[in-house]
Amino acid sequence: MPTDDVTLSDVYAARQRIAGVALRTPLMHSPALSERAGAEVHLKLESLQNTGSFKLRGATNKLLSLSEEEKARGVITVSSGNHGRAVAYAARSLGIKATVCLAETVARNKLENIKKLGPEVVVQGKGYDEAVEHSMKIQEKSGLTYLHPFDDPVVIAGQGTVGLEIVESLPEVDSVLVPLSGGGLISGVALAMKAANPGIRVIGVTMEAAPVMYHSLKAGEIVEMEEEPTIADALPGGLGPENFYTFRMCQELLDDAVLVSEEEIAAAMAFALQEHRLVVEGGAAVGIAAAMQQRAGDLGERAAVVVSGSNVDLPLLLKIAQEHGAAN
Repeated sequence: MPTDDVTLSDVYAARQRIAGVALRTPLMHSPALSERAGAEVHLKLESLQNTGSFKLRGATNKLLSLSEEEKARGVITVSSGNHGRAVAYAARSLGIKATVCLAETVARNKLENIKKLGPEVVVQGKGYDEAVEHSMKIQEKSGLTYLHPFDDPVVIAGQGTVGLEIVESLPEVDSVLVPLSGGGLISGVALAMKAANPGIRVIGVTMEAAPVMYHSLKAGEIVEMEEEPTIADALPGGLGPENFYTFRMCQELLDDAVLVSEEEIAAAMAFALQEHRLVVEGGAAVGIAAAMQQRAGDLGERAAVVVSGSNVDLPLLLKIAQEHGAAN
């Protein structure tokens, strides 16, 4: 287990640090999903988190860890939407000036929710990776403190608090399905849960459309891919040429990584809405999709699925629900 960069102590410290901002979210048993998956499945509802996603945990932990000088300079970050909203929310509560860079492909609802929180918003780049390049150019000129959305030990520790809550609520958990993108969430969750029980299976789930981390793990090295449109709009994007933490942690801690199709993601979103009245965005529904399709192999007797966010455009969600009927 990689203990040199992120430790279990870091995760516990993060939980204490963010307690006044981020919620402890429910772990809800889903009888309907359990029947489909062949295991007792529980949903970790980060979709009910303040700002609508788990990203608030890591962003808050990072902002509260900055020096007074770094806070005074202000911060800049890049995001596909959820991290940007989390940074804007936490920065406003702490009185820190924030700049959020987004790609032109950002979902309209996510863009509007970020703007409401008052940061400087920069929309530049045809995709996430181009937005990253533009944000780094701004940082070099401005001297703002750069907040990496996933490849940062302090951010990873913050996301790891999700794993702590799962093992505390369900100590006998055998496996966990976690959305897989840049790896910040699953690295932290895996670190915390395997510290409690190394036998817990940690399975990353991502979309079929240009899944960079998935193919990087299969190749044993970081690969580059052209972004493709996907309903899981929180998950696309590359790992960057200088990934220091998440790729290695995923290599060491993940037991498996699986893919789900656009149709399966949409069906999972409809399933969550119809069975549990839960609003779940595409990137957050991938674990539900994998469980529905029994894509992740033997889950053991009890499994947890991290439902990572709810920031979906409501007309899109209603359209999906109508098209999928009973989500069969």
